[in-house]
Amino acid sequence: MLPVNSTTDKSLNLFQRPRRLRRTASLRRMVRENTLTVNDLIYPMFIIEGEGQKVEITSMPGCYRYSVDLLLKEITEVSELGINAIALFPVISNHKKDDTGTESYNPEGLVQQAVKAIKQTVPDIVVITDVALDPFTTHGHDGLVDEKGNILNDPTVEVLVKMALSQAESGADFVAPSDMMDGRVGAIRQALDAEGYINVGILAYSAKYASAYYGPFRDALDSAPTFGDKKTYQMDVANAKEALKEVELDIVEGADIVMVKPALAYLDIICQVKEATNLPVAAYNVSGEYAMIKAAAQMGWIDEKQVILETLTSMKRAGADLILTYFAKEVALMLL
Repeated sequence: MLPVNSTTDKSLNLFQRPRRLRRTASLRRMVRENTLTVNDLIYPMFIIEGEGQKVEITSMPGCYRYSVDLLLKEITEVSELGINAIALFPVISNHKKDDTGTESYNPEGLVQQAVKAIKQTVPDIVVITDVALDPFTTHGHDGLVDEKGNILNDPTVEVLVKMALSQAESGADFVAPSDMMDGRVGAIRQALDAEGYINVGILAYSAKYASAYYGPFRDALDSAPTFGDKKTYQMDVANAKEALKEVELDIVEGADIVMVKPALAYLDIICQVKEATNLPVAAYNVSGEYAMIKAAAQMGWIDEKQVILETLTSMKRAGADLILTYFAKEVALMLL
């Protein structure tokens, strides 16, 4: 390509009219570089105990906690819209929480019961289960804690392995370790294979940042830490090279899909991860990103539909092959 300021280029510039390809909607569709489809979407869903329960999450308008019976109805509708996968997040009763998260691997636990029911009702939908201890611990951290408040890595991994095996036994298609403990992907892969679950995939939260965008999610699960923060295990928001290191480690350990979380403030990280791997790359359009759009839309400050589509398309443009988003059902309806 000739330099813009060259003599030759000055004459050629008369013939360069990029707007020709923007002239009509048909032309724009023909040359569009990235297209958002329903196949890109994974729908995160919240489950609670009981029956007939559908409880709206105050900080996430339009999102609900479902008891399993109503969850099945919602998932049936979601599947009919063409959404291929859902990700489950449980709300655990306080009396079932303890310091070591033993309820997380209870074969009759909420997640395990939900997975079994989903697979009986909508067998074709891909079920992704969260592997982390924060919903199950009294202290709200993703790992076991010693008497000094330190998060213990290797003992936590041992519990995560039990949790992942329990979910696989229940019928989960993917387990998704979101805890950011070192070595957990390799330990889970080794355990799954040893127990014969060779077809259960791992969607690794590879670059999960210690972000302020998670607030509404922690409200939804009642899982905010009771002391300190998660900065000793989740990533520093200022770091990019570290994300590539984390992704590389997870790939070596056996991850099938790698993920960046959050998405909107980390589009540069998604782009770099996509360039660094041939594995599918997922992005998590997190609760804070969702809540900001919903709040602005309720105030009449933005065109909600257009902002949702533009936001998710930006993640696709950055390199995301899959997008976990609470907008999934709304977007599927938009794309019909």
